[in-house]
This record gives sequence, C-alpha cells and structure tokens, in this order.
Amino acid sequence: MADTARTAPPRSPLSHAAGRLAAATRASGGAVRLAELPFLAQVDVRLDAKGAAADAVGLALGLQLPLEPNTVVRAGELTALWLGPDEWLLVGPPGIQRDLEARVREAAGDEPVSVTDVSAQRTTLLVAGIRARDLLSHGCSLDLHPHAFTPGRCAQTTLARTQVVLIARDEPGTGFWVLVRSSFAGYLTDWLLDAATEYVHGPHPD
Repeated sequence: MADTARTAPPRSPLSHAAGRLAAATRASGGAVRLAELPFLAQVDVRLDAKGAAADAVGLALGLQLPLEPNTVVRAGELTALWLGPDEWLLVGPPGIQRDLEARVREAAGDEPVSVTDVSAQRTTLLVAGIRARDLLSHGCSLDLHPHAFTPGRCAQTTLARTQVVLIARDEPGTGFWVLVRSSFAGYLTDWLLDAATEYVHGPHPD
C-alpha cells in the first residue's frame, strides 16, 4: 500500500515569534523593523586565498571572494562573507545550498577545498529601521557608527552575549542581518524585542 502520509513543512527556529516581531515593527512606527529570514542557504568554504581555486570559485559563483578582512561581496541574491584568511560564508536564497556546494567543488578541481553546508546551524534576523544601529548597540561592543561599521562590512561578534555574525547590508534601507545559531535564536529574539520597547513611544530623530 502506497504511503500517502504528507511530510510536514519545515518550521523555522523563530516561526513562533513571527507575530511578536511584526507587532514590534508596527508599534515602533518605523523606528525598527524586525523579522526572521528563515532557511537562507549558508555554505562555509575554506581554501587557499592565493591559490588558483580562489579565482576559479569566484568565476563559478559570479562574484569575487572578498580578501579584505570583515568585508562582504554581493552579486544578485548571493553574498560572500570574509570570515578568515582562508574561510568564507556563502549566503543565498533558500534551497540553493547543494548547487553552491557543487559549483565550488567543480571549480576547485584538484585544489584543496572544504565545502560544508551549515544552513541548518543558524537562522537570520533582519534588524532595520532608523534606530537599528542604536538597538544593536545596546548589546554589541562593536562601534556601529555608520562611519565605522559601513554598509558592506561584517563581523563575528557577540550580541547580548550571544555569538553572531553581523552584516551591514549595502542596499539602501535594508539594515542588518544577524546570523545566530538556531539554539540561541529564541533568546536573542526576546532580547531584541525587549530592547525595542524603548522605541515604541520614544522620540524619533529629526
């Protein structure tokens, strides 16, 4: 007898918090915008930045792997983050992780390369709005002033004592991505929602 049972759709780590994030966004009147960006493809790549594989992988992906520390390169829907001298994180739309893995491995050829799908390890929080930097500064020791942490930069840091990867997006008005381990996502979301209450009835900048 054929198995007619349907597979339950996957649930993101913060699916239960979607309503609270949306309510906080509305209540802030545009000061902050909070949302989960679930299921983004995330692939960790390690290879010799000075080797032939780096250029070949860049051509295969349609973007150059960033070589400057803590910077981001974006091409279309694909983003490459510098995590170390020989390590990058590729972030893209949901479901393309296998394609990314295959393209990197094929481009690298016989050159040493490590490619790991880490999509299930983290989820992504969007923090945007005119008070986004102020909100993040409450729990992050980095200097997030626009002249210091400019669009197109990233950092492995702590936010509310939680290890995250923080990305300053380079599209106008898109704010920040906060990549956080799934097991800490609920805690960090609670912290952000609590910190955001300051802007519900607080003064807005001129």
